[in-house]
Amino acid sequence: MLNKNHKEVQELSNSSNIIGKGTIVNGSIETFGNIRVEGRVVGDIKTKSKAAFGSSSQVEGSVVAQNAEAAGCIKGTIEVTELLILKSTASIDGDIITNKLLVESGASFNGKCKMGVKSKEIKIGKPEGEAKQILNA
Repeated sequence: MLNKNHKEVQELSNSSNIIGKGTIVNGSIETFGNIRVEGRVVGDIKTKSKAAFGSSSQVEGSVVAQNAEAAGCIKGTIEVTELLILKSTASIDGDIITNKLLVESGASFNGKCKMGVKSKEIKIGKPEGEAKQILNA
């Protein structure tokens, strides 16, 4: 059973999600795989993989990811466990918590920045306690 679950999680982390230009999403997004945003998201985004925000992207909510690359506008806290790259067109209005940060010339952010932080594991879905209760019911 453990091997089956491990294989399932590995397949999920290989998936890709795209929010295209002109698309508006109202609500939170959680995924094991990569996510690319070119449109607008009003809500939180959480991924155990990479989040990429194109130059036309607009996000109003927090972002939690293993790695992230931002070229658009984000209004909210960004928490990245490994590397956050702010491209020259990026505009961040919120706090940044990351292990490593790369900022290209022209990028801007207003908020506090905390680097070298060992972040907790990114959890997707229901907390472990809830999942166990459902299985035991």
